[in-house]
Amino acid sequence: AKPTWGKMNVAQMLAHCNVSYAQAYYPENFKKPNFFLKLILKNLVKSHVVNTKPFNKNGSTAPDFIITDTRNFENEKSILIENIKKTMESIDMGVSLGAKVYVMWGGREGLECEAAKDVRTALDRYAEAVNICCAYAKDRGYDLKFALEPKPNEPRGDMFLPTVGHAIAFINELQWPEMVGLNPEFAHETMSGLNFTHAVAQTLWHDKLFHIDLNAQRIGKFDQDFRFGSEGIRDAFYLVKLLEDSKWDGMLHFDAHAYRTENAEGVWDFARGCMRTYLILAEKSRQFKQDKEIQAALKAAMFDKLAEPTSPDGFGADALHTLRTGTFDVKALGERGYAHERLDQLVTELLLGVR
Repeated sequence: AKPTWGKMNVAQMLAHCNVSYAQAYYPENFKKPNFFLKLILKNLVKSHVVNTKPFNKNGSTAPDFIITDTRNFENEKSILIENIKKTMESIDMGVSLGAKVYVMWGGREGLECEAAKDVRTALDRYAEAVNICCAYAKDRGYDLKFALEPKPNEPRGDMFLPTVGHAIAFINELQWPEMVGLNPEFAHETMSGLNFTHAVAQTLWHDKLFHIDLNAQRIGKFDQDFRFGSEGIRDAFYLVKLLEDSKWDGMLHFDAHAYRTENAEGVWDFARGCMRTYLILAEKSRQFKQDKEIQAALKAAMFDKLAEPTSPDGFGADALHTLRTGTFDVKALGERGYAHERLDQLVTELLLGVR
């Protein structure tokens, strides 16, 4: 078939894809940019390359990625398999250092051109890759689990496994689903307008919270990775409250970075800020439980009633008959208030420090 754009054939394109692995695994084989070039790459080039916009047809690329010589497809395929071996070696290294969880962020896994991939087949390959890693860990006798990290966009135009829900459904189709869980990130669910606390709650509900990345994010923006709690303090509070209430004992990992204006001292301020904010919000969650007005408002909102099953006698014929023939005062139910406004205001006052 004649390519619609570009000059490389299939073998050259496979070699082109292998360059990224080579840069990661063999950086000594590539010339390091000087200070001036680093400045240009960071301030001018990065924002155009690392974003959600598809590359323009016939656009320029870095010289290292341009393959002009003749390449053998089978040879390039072998190189790709060798790179998979490198992944196995990274598992070995992690375990040797005491790692119990191997986080997988599928930043490469997605597309821009919808016609280029059958997503169902792509998910087959994605599942195969995760299964290979699980099989390798089992074969080596490693006490290791894998945590998928969902992300809705960036760096691909459309990412596979964009949300917690997608990833949980994917895990159910794996060979060893018990070995695979999630590493949800605050910024990733938030950037697409989803509720991160709900995402973590569902992950806990499935017993799949293997790791967690804490940071801050504005809805609709690029992946900002701000200091934890610097944006969306109410969202941060409810997340901390969830983790504390559930007594989750895993690692609290801050996948964030300081503002780009900071010097070395500012970076340490950032690190202390992440931890201090979490501890402050953990204390606020304890105050939440001890505040009599908040507890009364929770009772008015019938918070505890949610724990009562709709069908306490199960799902048999008699239980279903009871539900179908039961009588309810629909008028009274329609007139009843739930005091959510008061409860929400009390939480706001708690966070503002006036309670």
